[in-house]
Amino acid sequence: MTDTETPAGAGAARSPAAPFGRMLTAMVTPFAGNGAVDYEGAGRLAEYLVDEMRNDGLVVSGTTGESPTTSDTEKARLLAAVLEAVGDRATVVAGVGTNDTEHSCELARLAEQEGAHALLVVTPYYNKPPQNGLIAHFSRVADATGLPNMLYDIPGRTGTPIAVETLVRLAEHPRIVAVKDAKGDFAAGSWVMARTPLVFYSGDDMLNLPWLSVGAAGFVSVVGHVAGDRLHEMIDAYAAGQAAEARRLHRELLPLYAGIFRNQGVILTKAALGLLGLPSGPVRLPLADATPAEIEQLREDLTAGGVKLR
Repeated sequence: MTDTETPAGAGAARSPAAPFGRMLTAMVTPFAGNGAVDYEGAGRLAEYLVDEMRNDGLVVSGTTGESPTTSDTEKARLLAAVLEAVGDRATVVAGVGTNDTEHSCELARLAEQEGAHALLVVTPYYNKPPQNGLIAHFSRVADATGLPNMLYDIPGRTGTPIAVETLVRLAEHPRIVAVKDAKGDFAAGSWVMARTPLVFYSGDDMLNLPWLSVGAAGFVSVVGHVAGDRLHEMIDAYAAGQAAEARRLHRELLPLYAGIFRNQGVILTKAALGLLGLPSGPVRLPLADATPAEIEQLREDLTAGGVKLR
């Protein structure tokens, strides 16, 4: 793949304005009852998300995929399973970011070898690097492969925001093409979009519609597991100038936004998928599965948000 090519997979959903498509879900990693990765279930879930939930792309081994507790071997096998299931019709983005630059580069090369279409690279966490360290880190990872990179700016988890000037500098790299924003700073995002060609994706479901209003291309969603089709409708409506319809969908989805994030998103997403009879399984420690009370509340939230349960 050359620096000017867009990822394989999502077909007409991709464009220079939306290089990974517009509607993506950060996919959970299904586990079996014994805690092993359920690779067959991952393939079935990926097919559901693409075929039924209208996802243009999937992020594999992001935080919602429990990447902190899956091994490099598991990540490679999981990526292969998802690519086999939907790689011909969806953009498959591999999460490769860690707080160790060389390890991130190794994961990036491994993902490229498996056939990933693109990479998601989160800000290094816990070690809180300075901004010049972020520039060096992200550049080194982008240099490691020929794949396009989406940076993931989520200071609530990492402790370090990516500054405007840092993003402006990083935009000079031919393979750093997009940002998944979970910082929620619309002023900063607007300045970056005004000064660079970086494509922004909302990484915070509650802020999906506001991000569209300032120029984001689409979403990397968690709620997309259960409402990706309606989120896609929201994007389509807004792009067609139907702001009132987009706002109606936003308000219709509020119970889902609240319900999925009453606890860690992956915990209640897996519980929701279980209620729908879809592959999910338990979470791995140090996360803990939803309690019966949480599941009952989630059932009410899903119903209020228009999800038809079994």
